[in-house]
This record gives sequence, structure tokens and C-alpha cells, in this order.
Amino acid sequence: MKPMKLRDILAKKLTKKEMEFMTTSFDIVGDIAVIEIKPELEKKEKIIGEAILAMHKNIVTVCKRVGLHSGKFRTQKLRIIAGKRSKETVHKESGCRLKLHVEKCYFSVRSGTERLRIASMIKPKEDILVMFSGIGPFVCVIGKNCKYNSITGIELNPIAHKYAVENVEMNKIKSVKMVLGDVREVVPKMSKFDRIVMPLPRTAEEFLNTALTVAKKGTIIHLYGFLGEEEFEEHKKKIISICKDNGFKIKIKDLIKCGQFSPKVFRICVDFEVI
Repeated sequence: MKPMKLRDILAKKLTKKEMEFMTTSFDIVGDIAVIEIKPELEKKEKIIGEAILAMHKNIVTVCKRVGLHSGKFRTQKLRIIAGKRSKETVHKESGCRLKLHVEKCYFSVRSGTERLRIASMIKPKEDILVMFSGIGPFVCVIGKNCKYNSITGIELNPIAHKYAVENVEMNKIKSVKMVLGDVREVVPKMSKFDRIVMPLPRTAEEFLNTALTVAKKGTIIHLYGFLGEEEFEEHKKKIISICKDNGFKIKIKDLIKCGQFSPKVFRICVDFEVI
């Protein structure tokens, strides 16, 4: 017997008109499902949440998104619509356990493949800087999956930083320094790094001049952004220009699509080397 799909379950509980507004895809973070429910279905959100719980035995809580990611910590308001009244969970990824509060910390479950891609590029003896390190997913995935010399993570959100420290300890990752603070204030006081990861999609390029203060010849930088395909080439030129203004020449090695934000907007990563 084929497992029931969410749409099949809800077709018996919602009208045909209501089904037209139903979004059946959702993210699973640990044992919490996070779903978007359109205003037309607000009165049926409990039914939808309970259907998800019935369908997935590994899910204990269902939350709905309320608004967009916002604020300096890029967090998103979530409302529990079914199951256990908790927004804290432990997510498993690439051999790591990542503890977090899904509402108080920014975490993209959809970036798991990208984090493993970065980890696969690390060479032994590298000193790695992760700016905007959040709850430590890049730090932990790198720490668990490759050899390196040191990893430094910097995060502004004190709650996310607390979880990051706990996650590093829980995953028994060595040679790691987690720093609570503003990258603009903290980074320029640090020594040089071999690799810099900048996973802040919205405005990461605004911090590129800060990253360059700890770059050297051969440093690899991974800079993220949200862009439409028609913006890709212009974005590359902008990165080259910022680096030039800061006295650095670079070689762009790749531009990777590592997620989709909307039908025509992608999460991208530009990999480039200081030469």
C-alpha cells in the first residue's frame, strides 16, 4: 500500500475551493514541521496541522509561518497549530546534531547540501572563518566532516550564539572558537584566514570589505546572495569592484545555485579566490 500524501488526507477534510489555497510542502526542522498557510485557510489550520502529525510520526509539533524573516537577527514569527507546545528541537544533518529554537534563531534546513559542499572543499591545515555563524551549522558540518586547523564562528544574536556553543560541545568539535559580537567590530582584530564563509544572503556583500581585512593571497571566500538569473553577471562585477576598491585582486571560481527563494529568485554562492 502506498503511503498517503498530505493532499489526499486533506481532500477528505477540506472543500475543493479550500484545496486550491493549500500549500502541501513544508520544512522539517528536527521534529518540528514549519508550513505556510494562506489566510483563506486560517480557520482550518488545526486540521492541517493534525493531518501532518498523523502523516509523519517523527513530527511532534507543527508551526505556521507568521510574516517574513525580519529584524537584525533575520528571525521569523511562528505559531504552533498542532502538537507539542515547544519550539525547541534538535535537527540532524551530515552527522551533526544541531539544537535550536526555531523562532528565536535563523536556520535554513534547505542549505544542508550547500554546507556539505563547502565542507568537501576544506583542505587540511586551513584556518576557517564563518561570519554570521548562527547556531553553528557551518561550523559543525565542517568540524564533523573534514580535517582543518581551526574554525572561528562569529554571531550577533546572543540566543543563536548560546546554541552554537552548545552544539560545538555536543558534537565534540575541537579547535573551534565561537565569538559573540558584530563582525565589523570583531573581524578586523583577528589574524588572517585561509577560507571565509559569509552565509548572510540578503546583505553579505555589505560586509565584504570587513572580510577582506583578514584575507590574504590564496584566501577563498564564499559569498551568498538572493538573485535573479539576470543579475548574476552584474553581481560578479560588483564583487570584483568592491575587492578592487579595497586593494585586492580576485578570481571568481564559481557561481552556484544553492536554493530557490521564489520562482525567479535563487539563493546563490559566489566562490572566489584572492590572488
